Amino acid sequence: MSPDSLPPGSVRSAAEVNEQIRALWLRTGGTLSAQERAEYELLVVEWAAAIRGEIIEAA
Repeated sequence: MSPDSLPPGSVRSAAEVNEQIRALWLRTGGTLSAQERAEYELLVVEWAAAIRGEIIEAA
């Protein structure tokens, strides 16, 4: 599932997104196509946002 397919306002935890990033790397054997690279970049942005949200909640 790409971040684009999430309903608006839906937020996954950093751990969930990290798991998807790991699965992507495992699935591709560590070599990303252009499409997979775009998916990876979206996931990293989503992961960073989730981390920021978790830090703010903890504060």
